Amino acid sequence: MGPQPEAKKGIKSAYERALERMESQGIDRPREEAFPPDVLAAMSEARNRAEAKLAELEILHQGRLRKTRDPVEFATAEKEFQAERRRIEERRDREIAALRRG
Repeated sequence: MGPQPEAKKGIKSAYERALERMESQGIDRPREEAFPPDVLAAMSEARNRAEAKLAELEILHQGRLRKTRDPVEFATAEKEFQAERRRIEERRDREIAALRRG
């Protein structure tokens, strides 16, 4: 995977946090080039699917926030957005982990 670009910093997935913990303990990151091309393609597809869902979620969330005037509804919408975002990222991470295991 390598270092993340500046735009990708911010909310990190459980997988990214685990990789950082491994590195802090002196353990190297798994090398993706060690995987066959079909597994790499499936990993890329899982990432692309998740990114598309996250983009769609963000657009819908922003539209909902623009229409909301009630602070309670705003907070509820934000909480739901964060939960859904975590769910999508965790699903992506599980799919990639399953592909890594074979």
